[in-house]
Amino acid sequence: MCGITGGWWPQGSPDSALRVSTALDRLRHRGPNDRGHEIYPLGFGELHLGHTRLSILDLSPAGHQPMASYDGRLSIVYNGEIYNYKEIRAELQQQGFRFTTQTDTEVLLNAWLCWGPACLPKLEGMFAFALYDKQDHSLTLVRDPFGIKPLFYYHHDNQLLFGSEQTAMLALVPQKPELNWQRCYDYLVHGQYDNQEDTFLAGIRHLLPGHLLRISLQQPANAEPHQWWAPTLLKKEKLTFDQAVEAVREQFLHNIRTHLRSDVPVGAALSGGIDSSAIVCGMRYLYKDLPIHTFSYVSSDPATSEEKWIDLINQHTDAIAHKVHIQPQELAEDLDTLVQAQGEPFGSTSIYAQFRVFKLAREQNITVMLEGQGGDELLGGYSGYPGHRLLSLLEQHRYGAAHDFAKHWAKLNGLSYRHALMHLAHITLPPKVYALARQLTGRPFEPDWLNIDLLKEAGVNLCDYRPSLSTDFKGQRLIEKLAHSLQSYGLPHLLRHGDRNAMHFSIESRVPFLTVPIANLCLNLPEDYLISPEAETKRVFRAAMSGIVPDLILNRHDKIGFATPEKQWLNTINNKMKQNTKYKSAPEFIQPAAVENKFNADLKENQLHKWQAWRYLNFSRWLNKTENLIKLNINSPPRR
Repeated sequence: MCGITGGWWPQGSPDSALRVSTALDRLRHRGPNDRGHEIYPLGFGELHLGHTRLSILDLSPAGHQPMASYDGRLSIVYNGEIYNYKEIRAELQQQGFRFTTQTDTEVLLNAWLCWGPACLPKLEGMFAFALYDKQDHSLTLVRDPFGIKPLFYYHHDNQLLFGSEQTAMLALVPQKPELNWQRCYDYLVHGQYDNQEDTFLAGIRHLLPGHLLRISLQQPANAEPHQWWAPTLLKKEKLTFDQAVEAVREQFLHNIRTHLRSDVPVGAALSGGIDSSAIVCGMRYLYKDLPIHTFSYVSSDPATSEEKWIDLINQHTDAIAHKVHIQPQELAEDLDTLVQAQGEPFGSTSIYAQFRVFKLAREQNITVMLEGQGGDELLGGYSGYPGHRLLSLLEQHRYGAAHDFAKHWAKLNGLSYRHALMHLAHITLPPKVYALARQLTGRPFEPDWLNIDLLKEAGVNLCDYRPSLSTDFKGQRLIEKLAHSLQSYGLPHLLRHGDRNAMHFSIESRVPFLTVPIANLCLNLPEDYLISPEAETKRVFRAAMSGIVPDLILNRHDKIGFATPEKQWLNTINNKMKQNTKYKSAPEFIQPAAVENKFNADLKENQLHKWQAWRYLNFSRWLNKTENLIKLNINSPPRR
């Protein structure tokens, strides 16, 4: 795992080398083992490629980047891992390609020489890279199918600048960026972030999952990103349930085997749920003598503690257990470090628990960690997406089955039948009716602590983002939702949390659920293979892990996520929070007095655990820490 940065300056720039060097300084935590910076002066501009390396495969200096292809045509800076690099290497050797290192970077270079962008679907892994082709003077930015590895870019006035993190981008961009008011509203009111190309800073964008951006350095103005991968859907696998179980088991164990390829120590994050337990048990199933180190957060609140399940897996696999317990005051002490590590505002205190898990792994000299992210989005986990499954059944005119499903779902989750219907209403109500429902339930689109008139004047869209329902997926709404979650609203922000937390401690986080083969397999199974008629989630995966994972884990239906005692934590540190929600100079769309009144009301009612307080805190801390880099543009709000 590494950090990459650089850019194209069409007319050259007297300070471009310094800017890239500063960006590399800010990415050192992503790659503390090596650093490279190459400048390619061309007659019509200047290209920079920069890299910081965390050595995972081939720890020798042969893995230094930027790396050139054997013929000198291609140069690359690359962040990620290609887990099937041995298989691709063997295929390329059969075609006459020679290798001088044991790195997957060299495999990627030769694969591009052999197949061009058509090599990308062959790669099982996570990656973000920038590749310069001297033959046609092109620069190509590429991001993996699920966006496991980050890549930001800025494309303006024929410049193309890129980097692994926002702090690196802020060293590169020619002027201080403005706040993106739309993204600020989306986060503060709806908790949405990392679900589209735009970021919190205007002009700095995500290269979206499964996308690439290619520019000709001689004519760089007209390039636009395009999608090179999306889930293969609507081609249903004609498998019996038992055949699907075998296929899922085989693919998952293959993923575990390849994700364990490493020249440095490997551990696993263990929460006690099915996904992380399956990873640890899969490691033991495949390798009887492998030393397995697990790392777990244990909540002090019995209502959210998963310790008994964690202990069960550690005992079952004879793993070496490492646990972290967190006191509320520690969150207050680490808050600014956490905000800085994440780079942009984020969702809940569970991200701090994950942060501490990676810190513990670093203290135990673990460099690679396997995590269970992606299992829910592939298999219909946690809540079981009841609204989408109900809509599928209704569109199939299976009204009795829909009624029964809603009853089973409510019982499994300890909720009422009405809650299932509320999930259905969330995705089917017309926009105006939905907005009214939000208003009546205390979640208005236009809260009084924002300057709504100013936001409207700036062109901010004051609504909740709800993906449209395609006619192509009538009767398959669960599959449609899962596919959308993989690359848009759902998984991307979770992957951001994991990447930034891990890389803050120079750890590579690997996610074995997220490969193209298993995604295409799961998303082409019948929906009732994923969620049973009795509303049991991950049905096919539970069956696939039978005999590998203890039945007590597979039969669980009470997993609550990576939960923290948020109410206790936030109420314990309320004075620190109250101090930290004050802005040095608030953007004009914020009503500071109204925010403070709301915060005080929540404090008085012992309700600081509500989402509003955490978002206030996150946003204000992030803004205060970056205020010297951001032009707030208070007097002339940006129109979009």
